[in-house]
Amino acid sequence: CFNSGCSCEKCDFETDLCKALRESNLQPGWIRRNGRSGMGPPYSDHNGNDSAYFLSLSPEMRSSSATLRTNVFLPTDKEHVCQITFHYWISQMSGTLVVGLQKLSEDTITNIWQVSGELQNQWKANTITINSTEKYEV
Repeated sequence: CFNSGCSCEKCDFETDLCKALRESNLQPGWIRRNGRSGMGPPYSDHNGNDSAYFLSLSPEMRSSSATLRTNVFLPTDKEHVCQITFHYWISQMSGTLVVGLQKLSEDTITNIWQVSGELQNQWKANTITINSTEKYEV
């Protein structure tokens, strides 16, 4: 759920990409699938539902990277920091998931969280808190 400063929106990929994610920035390599797709693990979403959809890297992308970029979020204030909670699955030891923050005034992306493949073959959840004085993307 994208909370308070990010305008709370639950994103489950059941019908399409969420409003919070940019269709135009779904780079090649990302596919929307479920556990019944025959592509290997995970065989269900984080709730154990094998027909529920999630985003996954296609098998051809295992040795490279792909980016998923949000829409622009508005600046946060003292009362409304932005919290983003997401579920993730890493199925190979060399895999790394990185969350980056890009302020619209900057060309660089600042890494604000990352995890590597030691948490293998199970769904995990993480919440990141963002406090930005200007518009940004994640």
